[in-house]
Amino acid sequence: MIKILLLSDTHSYIDDDILKYVKEADEVWHAGDIGDITVTDTIKNLKPLKAVYGNIDNTLIRSEFPEHQRFMCEDVDVWMTHIGGYPKAYDVR
Repeated sequence: MIKILLLSDTHSYIDDDILKYVKEADEVWHAGDIGDITVTDTIKNLKPLKAVYGNIDNTLIRSEFPEHQRFMCEDVDVWMTHIGGYPKAYDVR
């Protein structure tokens, strides 16, 4: 079984406490509001990373990561996004 570290809303912050968990994981998923590309660059130097951008992320981060990402993980269909909708504006499909 794969060990996943799920992060979001780091807002440019990464420290040794977070990196300890990165090192223990097999893979890292970041669900947006990365803040600064150095956060994901640091993670990518240690572990495989899947990420999406959030509403605070700049054009550099938006050019590196998609708004939504769909992938398979151990026979599970995963959909990752930062904001899945807003009350009364969410289009149920």
